[in-house]
Amino acid sequence: MKRVLVLCDDLWHPAEVIEKGFALMEGDAYQFDFILAVKDILTPERLAQYPVVINCKSNNVIAANTEPWFEEGVTEVCPQQFLEYVEKGGGFISIHSGNAFSEKFCKPEEKFQKPCREYIEFVGNHFTGHPPRCPVSVRVTNPEHPVMKGVSDFTERDEHYQVEVFGDAETLFETVSETGGVQTGGYVKTIGRGKLCVLMPGHTLAVWENENFRRIVRNAIDWCM
Repeated sequence: MKRVLVLCDDLWHPAEVIEKGFALMEGDAYQFDFILAVKDILTPERLAQYPVVINCKSNNVIAANTEPWFEEGVTEVCPQQFLEYVEKGGGFISIHSGNAFSEKFCKPEEKFQKPCREYIEFVGNHFTGHPPRCPVSVRVTNPEHPVMKGVSDFTERDEHYQVEVFGDAETLFETVSETGGVQTGGYVKTIGRGKLCVLMPGHTLAVWENENFRRIVRNAIDWCM
C-alpha cells in the first residue's frame, strides 16, 4: 500500500471535492491521508513519513480562514522545507489550486510575501488568473512520458488556469478553451534526487470523475515514488 499525503481545503476549493476525487482511486494500492489545517498540523517529521505529497490547496489556512497558510517563523513546513524534501528524494505533485499562488493575492507583510515567492519558485509557475468556468480540453503533447501513459484527450467543464511557467520544465499536455486560449496544462521537473509534477485541471468533481484525469494522477504518483 502506497501512502500519499494530500493537502487540501481553501476558500474557493473545498476539501470535499478533493476527498471525493481521491476516494475514486481508493483500492488502487494507495492510502490517501488528508490534512486540511496544514499550518497547524504538518511538521517536517510528519512530511518525512510520506514518499509523495500532493498539494491541492492555495495559500489559505482553511476554507473558513483565509489568512495565509505560509507565514515565515510560524508555519513549520514552508516552501523551503518542501524543496529540501524533494531534493532528498521525495515526490511533490501540485494540482489545480496548488498552483494558484501570486504575491498580489497575499498579504503585504514580508513574512507572508517571502514564502509565497518561494513557493512560486519551487513549483515553477506564476498564477495570473482564469476565465469563468467553461469547457476545457486536455490535449496530450508528450504521450511517451510515464505520467501520460494510457491517457487520451478529454474535455470537462473546469476552471482554465492561466500560468506563466518558468525554469527547466518538460511539458506533458496543454489545456485549451474558447475563453482561455492554449495554456500549459501539466509539466514535470527533476529536483535533486526527487521529482515534481504540476497539473492545472481539477476544480470540478467532473474532472476527477474522468478516468483520463485519474490516470494522470495515478501515473504521477507512481512516477514520483
